[in-house]
Amino acid sequence: MRITQGTFSYLPDFTEEEIRRQVRYCLDNGWAFSIEHTDDPHPRNAYWEMWGLPMFDASDLEGAMFQIEECRKAFPDNYIKVNGYDRTKGRQTTMLSFIVHRPAEEPGFSLERTEGADRRIQYTIRSKAKVAV
Repeated sequence: MRITQGTFSYLPDFTEEEIRRQVRYCLDNGWAFSIEHTDDPHPRNAYWEMWGLPMFDASDLEGAMFQIEECRKAFPDNYIKVNGYDRTKGRQTTMLSFIVHRPAEEPGFSLERTEGADRRIQYTIRSKAKVAV
């Protein structure tokens, strides 16, 4: 099962050149740039682990790409995404967020159905990922 979260989720995975272009777009727009990773991309898990600090006022494409590569080396079995934040209106607005790395095997999710009183049905999404505790 392929996880589809963020911008471009309906497209095939980006090549390195396509990732570079999107990162360049973030930097050219003056957006703060951050890298996040997780081993459990549950749809309600909006807060992934941060890789370093957000790169405010960054303009160096090679430095940003280096950080992405370092995160990939440190967490090869995690999902990694890039975020671009626009702070020009005095608040942090996510302008772009897309996955730049996936584990070799994506565990996916299962849907559990529970029937209760009065024909009430409840659905629960469970990750098949082995989450480190």
